[in-house]
Amino acid sequence: MNRLYFLPIFSLIAACQLDAEHSILPNTPEVAPTTISAIPAPPGYERVAARDSFTIWLRRLPLKNDNRVYLYNGELKENQSAQFAVVDIPVGRKNLQQCADAIIRLRTEYFLHSGKEDKIIFTATDGTALSFPAWRKGTRYRLSGNRLVTYVTQQTTTDKRVDLEKFLEIVFAYCGTISLHKEMRQISIEEMQPGDVLIKGGSPGHAMIIIDMAVNTSGQKLFMLAQGYMPAQDMHVVKNPIDARLCPWYQIDNTGVIDTPEWSFSVKDLRRWR
Repeated sequence: MNRLYFLPIFSLIAACQLDAEHSILPNTPEVAPTTISAIPAPPGYERVAARDSFTIWLRRLPLKNDNRVYLYNGELKENQSAQFAVVDIPVGRKNLQQCADAIIRLRTEYFLHSGKEDKIIFTATDGTALSFPAWRKGTRYRLSGNRLVTYVTQQTTTDKRVDLEKFLEIVFAYCGTISLHKEMRQISIEEMQPGDVLIKGGSPGHAMIIIDMAVNTSGQKLFMLAQGYMPAQDMHVVKNPIDARLCPWYQIDNTGVIDTPEWSFSVKDLRRWR
């Protein structure tokens, strides 16, 4: 099996401050990409074949015209140098949807879009299963001591979106990098596919999703990363702070370290939903 070599990347839109002579991708595209799939693969590379409908769904994620990252309260994020493109998904109005939560949001929206609401279930840090199907039937969760307990209420609505947002507030409050790390299984870097996650469980920890991948005829693979961050903010495709030539695609080098604008991972941090 071909070894993957990864190196992080900078931005294609306005942010790649590169000497055009040394850049593989254009610094200023004539038309800003409107979806993940509209971000071009470098010359000689093609997107990997979709292994499942989640990969296809991720590639269709819309990107915002305004390439600025806003916080949950409407203020601009102080660091505006990390993003290549901003994903157009809800962030909410509370400081809840951070890094692991943004990944939970993607998984939830995919299941909702695909008619798989029964799969919208996450495990809280204390091990409690948080179920959207149960929530729709009146199950609620509250903290008792240091454990979550369930109770039943009649406070349901016919508006699925309203119910979902209320449910996700609970999920975001009681799930995080520690719980997601436990929910996922470790995989090798050779197994990496779109939808997999780089995650370091902890307080603080961090998590980023492999939003897309590309491959050349030699089997060398590239990937793009997207993240939410603290405080809660727009999810965004990140640049590469180390090697901007492939903007915004990453490779892996022989160090096994993946440096991103605001976090560093090891190839051992790669995980997949069970």
